[in-house]
Amino acid sequence: MATQTETKTQTKPREDVDPPKQWNVVLIDDDHHTYEYVIRMMQALFHQSAERGYQVARKVDSDGRAVCVTTHKELAELKRDQILAFGADPLMATSRGSMTAVIEPAEFDGDGESNSDDPDGM
Repeated sequence: MATQTETKTQTKPREDVDPPKQWNVVLIDDDHHTYEYVIRMMQALFHQSAERGYQVARKVDSDGRAVCVTTHKELAELKRDQILAFGADPLMATSRGSMTAVIEPAEFDGDGESNSDDPDGM
């Protein structure tokens, strides 16, 4: 009769794995969308409150851009694509399509401020 030996392999979690790189979804200002459109979009796509939507609308209007969310790359790409597909603003006759959005590495918070706690910005 043959004897069977069961070998169990234990794996240790890798300690040298970096966390996923973070990306900003940045909304770009234009003259063809209202604050109401931005508020509605932030509520529909990002599940944000009307107040948070208003803050984003005000920021994009005053600064020309606003960070909507910071997340991993795949979700950032999805959210950017959802913004690009949100459609025209029904409250503006000059609105012919969605707002523009881009993704960028979240080395900065979109306001020129480093997201890092490291004093060297690394």
